[in-house]
Amino acid sequence: MIGRKKEMDMLANAYASNKPELVAVFGRRRVGKTYLIGSFFKGKIDFELTGLKDGTKEQQLRNFAYSLKDAQKSTVLPPLPKDWLEAFHQLKTHLESLERPQKRKVIFIDEVPWIATGKSDFLTGFSYFWNSYAAKTNIVVVICGSATAWMIQKIINDKGGLHNRVTCRIHLQAFTLAETEAYFLEKNLVFDRYQLLLIYMTMGGIPHYLDQVEGGKSAIQNIDEICFHTNGLLRTEFDNLYSSLFANPDRYESIISALSSSWKGMSRIEIIAKTRILDGGGLTLMLQELEQSGFISSYIPFGKKKKDTLYRLTDCYSLFYLKFIRDIPAKERITWQSLSQTQTWITWSGYAFENICFQHIDNLKAALGIAGVHTNQYSFLAKASEENEGAQIDLLIDRQDNVISLCEVKFFNDELILTKIDADNLRRKKSVFRHVTGTKKQIFVVLITTFGLLKNKHSLGLVDNVLDMNALF
Repeated sequence: MIGRKKEMDMLANAYASNKPELVAVFGRRRVGKTYLIGSFFKGKIDFELTGLKDGTKEQQLRNFAYSLKDAQKSTVLPPLPKDWLEAFHQLKTHLESLERPQKRKVIFIDEVPWIATGKSDFLTGFSYFWNSYAAKTNIVVVICGSATAWMIQKIINDKGGLHNRVTCRIHLQAFTLAETEAYFLEKNLVFDRYQLLLIYMTMGGIPHYLDQVEGGKSAIQNIDEICFHTNGLLRTEFDNLYSSLFANPDRYESIISALSSSWKGMSRIEIIAKTRILDGGGLTLMLQELEQSGFISSYIPFGKKKKDTLYRLTDCYSLFYLKFIRDIPAKERITWQSLSQTQTWITWSGYAFENICFQHIDNLKAALGIAGVHTNQYSFLAKASEENEGAQIDLLIDRQDNVISLCEVKFFNDELILTKIDADNLRRKKSVFRHVTGTKKQIFVVLITTFGLLKNKHSLGLVDNVLDMNALF
């Protein structure tokens, strides 16, 4: 098991406790939830049920009957329950019949959002099962779902029969760069860190996607096979990804598509104009669900208020798909070798690298020696006016030690050499930022780039700190 130490410890504590445990595990599709549960509880699960995608209530109940038959190790199918109340009563009867009353029982129900649709009454039956039986028994019940927002709203924050019943919640995240490196090493795949960055920028730290990567091939070769070959997993994953998580995926995809067109992020008003989705609670909920599911991030620009919140698309795969894969005709074969040499890719890679820096901000703070200092991170955008030239700053770290780290993020395939134009641009950004914000704090210029900086007369006295890609690991 690569990474997941904290999550394994949480499961171990739940299993070892002397009280009933209701464990909710959630996280986006393909992130490894089922693998985590299956690995930890291997040989210990007394009943396991996996929801059917787009299954009717009748099909889900029939699936339950087959799962109960397997748990009973029987050759005879039990009576098909007419509803979930009856189904969970059958499960209760089965568990009570097991000839080991002192041993901890484990129940695992996977993809709960697929089962508990519409008027299925699943949550009614499950609430009955937990409150009338499981909560008084030596048992661990694990419920799992890829629809993160649904799990939070319907299970974690439930106001009905499951209110405050969850005893352990695990939000499983994608691998970090360091965990991705460890994952490949475990599979005896050796890539240098620049190659790892190229792969991560394309598919993020999603274990199932990373499992497609083959040794003996460069990052470009792997991306070509996985993303552009007509049978490649990520050629068609996009629609499957959103349809598996959301009831009306087209509306969510329209928001994602709109955000992919703006590097700096978009305001709520801009999203409405671009998508033509009406303003109101529906849009608020969709934005909240996309953020809870890890696809977008919201942030307030430096010096602004909550009403000025911007939304950015931060899911690596979605960013890559919408830029390079979406518009390729279904049967057409495009090679990534050619696309990766274009100006479009050079521009996109800069944003994708900036995105990864935001995702690994704690690593960057540690590399700067400010892990113990209270900080907030922002972006900054000042539009040109009669008084000031415009300026956009990739990343600002506002520190409680009376310093602001102004970070310039550059993705490059070699050591970076600052030209006079680059240096003048950095000085201008620093000057505009100080003038517009009126800050009295010390401003340090931090350069974050792949292979570091080759010092010259233009960088001396200007760049205070240099971080290369190793800081992200």
